[in-house]
Amino acid sequence: MELGFVDWLRERLPPSPHVRIGVGDDAALLDLPSGQLVTTADLLIDGVHFLTAEHAPERIGRKALAVNLSDLAAMAARPAGAVVSLALPRDGACGLDPRELAARLIEGMLPLAEEFGCPIVGGDTNVGPGPLSIAVTAFGEPTERGVVRRDGARPGDAICVTGPLGGSLAGKHLDFIPLVREALTMHEQVTIHAMMDLSDGLSLDLRRMCAASGVGAVIDEDSIPITESTQHDVSRALSDGEDFELLFTLPDSELRKLIDTPAQGNQPTRIGTVTAETEILLRDDSGATEPLTPQGYEHR
Repeated sequence: MELGFVDWLRERLPPSPHVRIGVGDDAALLDLPSGQLVTTADLLIDGVHFLTAEHAPERIGRKALAVNLSDLAAMAARPAGAVVSLALPRDGACGLDPRELAARLIEGMLPLAEEFGCPIVGGDTNVGPGPLSIAVTAFGEPTERGVVRRDGARPGDAICVTGPLGGSLAGKHLDFIPLVREALTMHEQVTIHAMMDLSDGLSLDLRRMCAASGVGAVIDEDSIPITESTQHDVSRALSDGEDFELLFTLPDSELRKLIDTPAQGNQPTRIGTVTAETEILLRDDSGATEPLTPQGYEHR
C-alpha cells in the first residue's frame, strides 16, 4: 500500500517555495530563513480524540493538523511544514479500506495546510490490528521578536483569553480554526509575557502556566466568556478540554493597546490577574474567593 500511496501523495501535494525536498525521499529538506526551528507533535487515537464510528475522515484529518497548528500559534511561530504518520486499522475504518481511509484523512488536512502555509512534507503509513492513530509533527519558525513561552507570566499581568470557552463537547474540537494569524498579529503589536493554547481545560492549563511561571492567579468568574452551546455553564468553560483558544498574560498597558487594535478582529477578554502568591483562586460577583480546582483532560 505504501508505495502507491506515496506516489499519490506526491502528485496531490501542492509545491511550496521553502520545501527543497518533500515526500518521497528518506527525509525532507526545508529552508528556514530565521535559522531556528520550532517543533511540536501530537498523537490522536480513535476513541480518545475522535470517533471513526461518528466522524468523517476528513474532519478527523483536519483536527490532527489543526491541533499542531494551535501549538505553533501558542508560541507565536510561523508554520513551515508538517510530517504525518498514520497507523491504519487492517480492517479499515469509517467504512473505508486502509488506502481509501489514508487518502481521505490527508484530503482533510490539505485545505488547512494551504491556508496556513504548512505543507505536508513527509511521514509514514502502516497497517495493523489496532485503532486508527494519527501522529503529526509540525514545524515552524519564530518571528523577529522570538517565540512566546508559557513560563513568563508576571505578578500584576492581565490574564486573557481569545474567545469563548466550553464548546468542545458540542463539536468545536473538530472544526476549530487555529489562531495562528491572531497570535502572530498580537505578538507583533504588543509584548506578551506568557501564552499557551487551551487544549485540556482552562482550570488545568492555567495551573500549568502558573506553575511554570512561579506565580498564582485570581480569576473573575463573571468575566469568563462562555460558548452559547453550553447554556452559560461556567463549569464547562473551566473544565472542558480542547477549546483551542489562546490563554495569555501581558501588562495592563499592553492590554489597552491590544484592545484598541484587536488582532484580526479578535477581541480578547480579560478574565483575571496574575498574583505573586502561587494559589489560584476563583472570585465570584460578590468578591468572595475559593481555590480553583484543576479539572480537565489529563493524559494518563
